[in-house]
Amino acid sequence: MSEENENGRKEESATNSTSGQSETIKADEAQERKPAAAAAGESAAPAAETTPETSPSATAPEAAAAPEAKPSKAAAAASPSAGSEPSDPPAAEAAAGPTDAEKEAKAKAAAEARAARAAARAQKTAEGDAGAEAAPKEPSPNQPRLDRIVQLIKENVSEDAVIEAVINERDRHLPMLTIQAERWFDVASFVRSNEELRLNYLRNLSGVDYESHLETVYYVLSLDTKHEYGFKVKTNRDEPSIPSVTPVWATANWNEREVYDLLGIDFPGHPDLRRIMLPDDWVGHPLRKDYEPIDPEV
Repeated sequence: MSEENENGRKEESATNSTSGQSETIKADEAQERKPAAAAAGESAAPAAETTPETSPSATAPEAAAAPEAKPSKAAAAASPSAGSEPSDPPAAEAAAGPTDAEKEAKAKAAAEARAARAAARAQKTAEGDAGAEAAPKEPSPNQPRLDRIVQLIKENVSEDAVIEAVINERDRHLPMLTIQAERWFDVASFVRSNEELRLNYLRNLSGVDYESHLETVYYVLSLDTKHEYGFKVKTNRDEPSIPSVTPVWATANWNEREVYDLLGIDFPGHPDLRRIMLPDDWVGHPLRKDYEPIDPEV
């Protein structure tokens, strides 16, 4: 009986020692597996950074490392834009727009371009003028008529009646004569009654302020020959006065009143010279360049 007990204790101690050895071996194997698992985790992290999505066959460490790779990828994507922030001097200058030196250079270039265009236009005009001077100018088709009326006035009215006689090429080559104010009524009477001229209709009469003097312009034509002429009569600003031609051409009546009203030119011989547009108590003549209104708001 004692032998059996002793054998049982030996077997039990042997069993315990065997189990202790197996636990020691398991603990050693566990310690060996921990570095291997850590190394496997570290090798899985770079793979997760380069792989956009985790494949279905990815291991647990690789799947766990994939979410950690997303922030690093976002940071890598954001890092190149850091160089384009305004803190970078070249980028900041580009964002701020052109500098004063660039603006000055552009303005200078624009000014030079304008000057070049102006010079080109001036050269072209000069070349055109030179060509016009080189080519002989053709006489106006109305020059003979102008010469003839001047001759008739000098022969029948007075040698000094005509101050100037020209052709207004811009106005249908209209013959224009400047007449002495003292001779104007005699000249008007003559050109109307002369059988060759028969200037029997006054088309228009207007007044002009040239600051140095005042002037009236008459456009007269013949209803028979359809020939038209222009007459200018000058007067001084201090005491402007031109003989009325209302007795010669009835259409001058209201026209002379209008010139008197707005420019203050007196027309001796007019049958009813008074204001026609403004009230009789109006002060001054509004179309004169030295006119100063009493009430600026009127």
